[in-house]
Amino acid sequence: MTAPQSTSAALPGAGVPAAAGTPDAAAASRGTDFTLLAVAIAGVSMSAPLIAATTAPALAIAFWRNAMAVGVLSPVALWRHRSELRRMGRRALTLSMGAGVVLALHFGLWLPSLTMTSVATSTALVTTTPIWTTLILRLRGHRPPGLVWAGTALAVVGVLILTGIDMSTDTRALAGDALALAAGLAAAVYMLLGAEVRRTATTTAYTFVCYSTTAVVLLGACLVSGSALGGYDGKSWLKIAALTVVAQLLGHSLLNRVVRGLGPSTTSTAILLETPGAALIAALWLGQTPPAAAYPALGVILAGLALVILADRRKRA
Repeated sequence: MTAPQSTSAALPGAGVPAAAGTPDAAAASRGTDFTLLAVAIAGVSMSAPLIAATTAPALAIAFWRNAMAVGVLSPVALWRHRSELRRMGRRALTLSMGAGVVLALHFGLWLPSLTMTSVATSTALVTTTPIWTTLILRLRGHRPPGLVWAGTALAVVGVLILTGIDMSTDTRALAGDALALAAGLAAAVYMLLGAEVRRTATTTAYTFVCYSTTAVVLLGACLVSGSALGGYDGKSWLKIAALTVVAQLLGHSLLNRVVRGLGPSTTSTAILLETPGAALIAALWLGQTPPAAAYPALGVILAGLALVILADRRKRA
């Protein structure tokens, strides 16, 4: 595979040069990736509390967070890093646009499911992402170690401990369950496409193309569904802006940054920490008492993530 171009970028950690071949340099690079991953998880954990506190249609919120992110990235990507966009090549550009469509599909499937089935069930089903990631890798000829399967399963169990899952026989609820499950699959495809593009493209170039595509697709979805794109109060706009910064520019963009070094299995498993993270943030910010299962669930998810990381280290050894 062609090594990615070394460059500086507009986002924290974006475009960090590939680590030198020495063990110390590789360890330092992975240490940086794990630090950025922690920041990313904290960022995406703010997503649910901010959305819950914002009085705007869910699809419109999804559109604006991507559109605002593109607005922030555009001057930097089109001026300082336009050479990176030119060097992407047709394949990387196509895959980046595909990732944007899949990300829009993830939002478009999951957000409606929250109104059709219980929030707990929807959350539990959408967090099947690492399972789908591991299965897709297996279908593509990769052979994930047993520790990856065990760690992935354990981490998902942690989410189930926190959210529970109450399958209903109601037709509408079952349709919502199916949407949430499909959203988890879409998130896995998005993660894998991003990992592939990041082999040859910088974070800034990839995220600019991806988010632009996502914003266009979601704009169409809003127009078709009749979701209001304006008329919100000032507090709602401030919350959407905050969502853009913490969940999109820091959260998703840093996930796109670290997936190259940590791999899709570790990154997608770590995203499960968003569920207990959101519960704890909601407790501190919105005054919602965290469920008693939040802390043990966090421990189980961390244990599962540790197994996936251990498997990756053994593979690299």
